[in-house]
Amino acid sequence: MSRALPKYNKRRVVVIGAAAALALTGAVVVNSALAGESKSSGATNAQTLASPGTIACPDVASQLPAIPATAQAEVDRNLALLQTQIAEANKRLVDTVGQGGANFVQNAILGPLKDKRVSTIDRIAISIGRKGTKPQGLDALAGCALNGAANAGGAANGNAGNNANNGNNNAGNAGNAGNAGNANNNGNAGNAGNAGAVGTITCPDVASQLPAIPATAQAEVDRNLALLQTQISEANTRLQNTVGQGGANFVQNAILGPLKDKRVSTIDRIAISIGRKGTKPQGLDALAACTLNK
Repeated sequence: MSRALPKYNKRRVVVIGAAAALALTGAVVVNSALAGESKSSGATNAQTLASPGTIACPDVASQLPAIPATAQAEVDRNLALLQTQIAEANKRLVDTVGQGGANFVQNAILGPLKDKRVSTIDRIAISIGRKGTKPQGLDALAGCALNGAANAGGAANGNAGNNANNGNNNAGNAGNAGNAGNANNNGNAGNAGNAGAVGTITCPDVASQLPAIPATAQAEVDRNLALLQTQISEANTRLQNTVGQGGANFVQNAILGPLKDKRVSTIDRIAISIGRKGTKPQGLDALAACTLNK
């Protein structure tokens, strides 16, 4: 009996040690998955809590014709801007995991990204066309897609892959869509649930804040001032078309936020244009943010 007891204790130690090792292994797998590292099939749902996928867009540079030397710098700037836009959209994708309803990613990220790319691609085509043949059909490259997100966004009901059809997310009632337009937390301003009083988006006037515009910059400044108006018009249209969608911050995340990003880029181009032959105006970025008014 005295010899059997140590063997029994040894077996128990082995079993306990194995269990502890298994628990530790599971913790490592879950932590690795949450960090976005490579995972085994058993850790799929854990990883998708922090991996909503990535946004992929058609390559524009490879579709361009010969670029005149005088247009090269401007084309390069806008090609770089296309990459910045994708990076910003991917960051927003990560930052808004689990927000909104079934169409949140399309309305809040992919749609605004396409609008930005249309404007940027159009500027590339115009730049080339000034001294060469303006390329046609590049707008077809503006649309982007969400890749690797089959399981993204569904953590709310433990089934991390079924956000698009997830009845438990209750997109129609997420965050009480009756107040979905409360972008600035101003009581009931922007009540998206009220289709008859969705409100309008207003932005600070940029033209009135500009200094003297050099003659050589006038055309480019005018184009960008017109683009600012187009952006406001598009945002108001989206406001009307998305009444009742998303949660409490939908208008801010899907409309006002992306609009501000567009305006920052456009206002910066205005300042740069003026600065080439005059004094570059400072502080215009303060005019980028817009508000929702009833």
